[in-house]
Amino acid sequence: MEKGDDQKSSGILSKEMKGKIRVDMKRMDEQLQKHFDKAWLSEKINELEQAAVKDWEIDCSKLVINNFIATGAFGSVYKGSYNGQDVAVKVLDLGNESKKATLRKIFLQEISIWNKLDHPNITKFIGARRGISDVNFIQGCDEEMSRNAWCLVVEYVPGGTLKSFLLKNKIKRLPFNLVIKLSLDIAKGLSYLHFYKIVHRDVKTENMLIDEVGRVKITDFGVSRFESLNPVEMTEQTGTLGYMAPEVLSGGGYNHKCDVYSFGICLWEIYCCAMPKSNMNQLKNSSTLSYENWRPTIPEHCPSNLANMMKRCWDKDPNRRPEMKEVVDMLEVIERNEKKRFQNQIKGCWCFLKQPKIRE
Repeated sequence: MEKGDDQKSSGILSKEMKGKIRVDMKRMDEQLQKHFDKAWLSEKINELEQAAVKDWEIDCSKLVINNFIATGAFGSVYKGSYNGQDVAVKVLDLGNESKKATLRKIFLQEISIWNKLDHPNITKFIGARRGISDVNFIQGCDEEMSRNAWCLVVEYVPGGTLKSFLLKNKIKRLPFNLVIKLSLDIAKGLSYLHFYKIVHRDVKTENMLIDEVGRVKITDFGVSRFESLNPVEMTEQTGTLGYMAPEVLSGGGYNHKCDVYSFGICLWEIYCCAMPKSNMNQLKNSSTLSYENWRPTIPEHCPSNLANMMKRCWDKDPNRRPEMKEVVDMLEVIERNEKKRFQNQIKGCWCFLKQPKIRE
């Protein structure tokens, strides 16, 4: 090889090396960002723990845990009472040393989000406690767990989950005005969360509760995140298959629009009073591309305004999905139109009534 060719080859190699250096620098920046985000979150969790007594720690002598309700991914849920008020109590057993650090982080992270929320469509946070040896257990927990466990206390919502309510009505289905009301409750709750840069990340009808007046309340913030704190790090495949947005399943970065996708699936469920279970087994074994193209089938008789909303919410492209505030506005328009239509029907019915004859 001649000297000129050698210099040319050297120049090409230099360009390639520069490209690699740029890529490596980008990766380093991302890794540093992740490190800083983790450090920031860790610092906030430590601050939260230090401020526990003032902000969220409850008096366990006022807490009574009665009967078992359900088991979740990170603990068991019980019905109880706190200072005379009915409550739901999530109990995390920290007796297992291998899981203790993880559960502690989940516990404090959930509190850091939930304890500041105040909205009629969000289950109300009451308090929490690290160590519950002073709690009066009526039944359901052994002594070893009561010494090592931590608990999180929220309002008790007596109507059960929205999922259970829909399955009970799967034969007769729900009237359209109730479909809109339930959907609007969820949309308002999610709009509130997104306003404060909170991503729920597990939006599904099983995580929606119905209170004594029929209002829907969002619950379970165990996998929720503050969006503005760690946008680079939010790549975990978190959520429930069938509700999970395609970009979450692919393991790429995502934002609050993943909740909008999940809401679209919930909207379909509320209208159909059904769960898309027939496809779930196929989805578990399907490729990312197959899942990306999967959507539940919208019935032909579904009103076009609602069908179009579902399609917009579960659009493959997150940027084309509406903000939840826009969804709230659209549902409120539908609700107003439904009320006008009902009032017109009532007026129309009176027209067919015979006027009584007046005697002279």
